[in-house]
Amino acid sequence: MKIALLGYGKMGKVIEQIALERGHEIVLRKGSSDSYDGLENSDVAIDFSVPDAAVNNISACLKKGIPVVSGTTGWLENYHHMVNLCEEKNAAFIYGSNFSLGVNLFFELNDYLAKMMSKFNQYNVTMQEIHHTQKLDKPSGTAISLANAIINHTYKNNWNIETPKADELFIDVKREDNVPGTHSVFYQSEVDTIEIKHTAHNRNGFALGAVIAAEWIIGKKGVFTMKDVLDLK
Repeated sequence: MKIALLGYGKMGKVIEQIALERGHEIVLRKGSSDSYDGLENSDVAIDFSVPDAAVNNISACLKKGIPVVSGTTGWLENYHHMVNLCEEKNAAFIYGSNFSLGVNLFFELNDYLAKMMSKFNQYNVTMQEIHHTQKLDKPSGTAISLANAIINHTYKNNWNIETPKADELFIDVKREDNVPGTHSVFYQSEVDTIEIKHTAHNRNGFALGAVIAAEWIIGKKGVFTMKDVLDLK
């Protein structure tokens, strides 16, 4: 499989290493100022860039009919435009706020727990996310995915990162050195606390999941998620 890497920072380099170990070839390594020369030679593109570049990267792939897997967060106000473009071009697209196998299982656990807790309003639900100091978006895309699942099933009608409010899901955002990503969900009452937590030890899990998604999307048409890749639906 010939892969175009759109975004060649720390994550891009880890993805490259894992892709090469799995027998794939890298035909384009695009940094912030590089051109798309060579994109047309790829079988699939993997975008782990920055919010300002993601839409251009994804668009360039979809317009050429190249399947694209994007793990860049912080640009989702334009997600529906990419979905429309994918459908218009009869292309293939996967967006994931987190490609880690463990995180996607954690998403399912979080959703199931939120459904159960919807009957017990004596518990106040809050979240915490911790990432490295170079993380640009606050809260993380993973935290937003977790929060949206909770909001769908509980009395919370929004999330915020500023001030705890009774009807909003408060996300405590922390930035610390050398933290790949830690996400916790707390249901607290006067008598006890229920907590679920996912801790990433390094970037390898994110990168492996992205490569597996790229392998999976070859030959498919449509808009997909990691639930499709991992058959979690």
